[in-house]
Amino acid sequence: MTSQHSTSAAARVAIVTGGSRGIGRGVSHWLAEDGLAVVVNYARDKDSAEETVAAITAGGGRALAVRADVADEEEVAALFDRAQEEFGGVDVVVNSAGRMALSPIADLDLAELDAMHRTNIRGTFVVARQAARRLRAGGSFVGFSTSVVGTQFPAYGAYAASKGAVESMTLILARELRGRDITVNTVAPGPTATDLFLEGKTPDEIDRLAKAPPLERLGTAQDIAQVVAFLTSPAGHWVNGQILRANGGMV
Repeated sequence: MTSQHSTSAAARVAIVTGGSRGIGRGVSHWLAEDGLAVVVNYARDKDSAEETVAAITAGGGRALAVRADVADEEEVAALFDRAQEEFGGVDVVVNSAGRMALSPIADLDLAELDAMHRTNIRGTFVVARQAARRLRAGGSFVGFSTSVVGTQFPAYGAYAASKGAVESMTLILARELRGRDITVNTVAPGPTATDLFLEGKTPDEIDRLAKAPPLERLGTAQDIAQVVAFLTSPAGHWVNGQILRANGGMV
């Protein structure tokens, strides 16, 4: 597989959590196109992870599927160990694993709240902790938020709150890694046409959200993957501690 953007990435290694589907799959493919070896993490959907790996390797890339629950510190440590053993180290960590449940706050199922926060908050911290310990110089950590932190749509209260936590730790972690030549950024997509986004929405709701940005369309996994690829590339290495709202112009 020939890199579209850089020939210096051949020895670089990425871990993409939630890499088997949606935005995570798009990120896995794009980083592989850029020449990185990619560890495709999944929690449950082994078949989708293996499909992602097969597509990457069929194109000449290097990839490996590894199961781990992002909120389980032992499993995440083993995930990083596997990347080290197979590819020699870790240069890029993209934490795209996430969980979303929509509900008015008055009707919120607290068990669902706990499950969402376990993945979105605890999972981010568990993955970021390993990234902070193991990323090589010149590396990057990218977390995921949501543009709903800014748009404040009804029914997104619990989800937006969990992602607000990710935004809050971004610059702090970047500052804690001073002197290591490692960047930390968070991407906050707007409405993006993935299974996670489309599930449970009516065609009218999807159409309304697609028309919300000035560009008048839903984002794609590739749109977001290219933003991540920039942030984790040498070209994006001066961007650090930032929240990047990739949403076509939504407020």
